[in-house]
Amino acid sequence: MNARSKNIWTTILVTSVLCAGLSILGGCKKSEQAPPPQTTGTMQGQNHAATTEQAATTAAAATEQTTCPVMGGAINKDIFIEYNGKKVYFCCPGCEDQFKKEPEKYIAKLPQFKQ
Repeated sequence: MNARSKNIWTTILVTSVLCAGLSILGGCKKSEQAPPPQTTGTMQGQNHAATTEQAATTAAAATEQTTCPVMGGAINKDIFIEYNGKKVYFCCPGCEDQFKKEPEKYIAKLPQFKQ
């Protein structure tokens, strides 16, 4: 083997050892997790308020009417009547008339009356 070949092989060997060493050292690092942010009384109060607001929104969505009790289609918020202090929405004026004839027949379909 001549000197030039020896130098090339030495360079390859040294490079390989360095890469292997870096690979091993890089793989052994433990990932450090950032500590959870500290909350102050003000932050906790804000979080509580946000949670309470979210719960109220969820409850309102569960009691919000989205379908016509007569036909079952999407409601038109411009067509409604007040029944026992609550608004009942319909898809068309004809459904409004049907409801007025037999409201008890349709009450079970309305989320605002299931409370």
